[in-house]
Amino acid sequence: MVVRLLHRAGVRATQLHLASLGTIVLCISLWIRAKTVDQAQRGNAERRALFVGLWPPTMWQIGDALTEHE
Repeated sequence: MVVRLLHRAGVRATQLHLASLGTIVLCISLWIRAKTVDQAQRGNAERRALFVGLWPPTMWQIGDALTEHE
């Protein structure tokens, strides 16, 4: 159902695969930035990087589902 709605909205599997790779880059950049902030803010910055790190597999799987749908 979600895949069908995404397909109707014009989202394609390639777009989600590229977004997945982009979130990996974002996660790495957030993790590097977390090492540069002071100790008081480091915990939040690391948690933010880990949270973003959970996005790539989700986007990749939705992209694979769209590939099967197309």
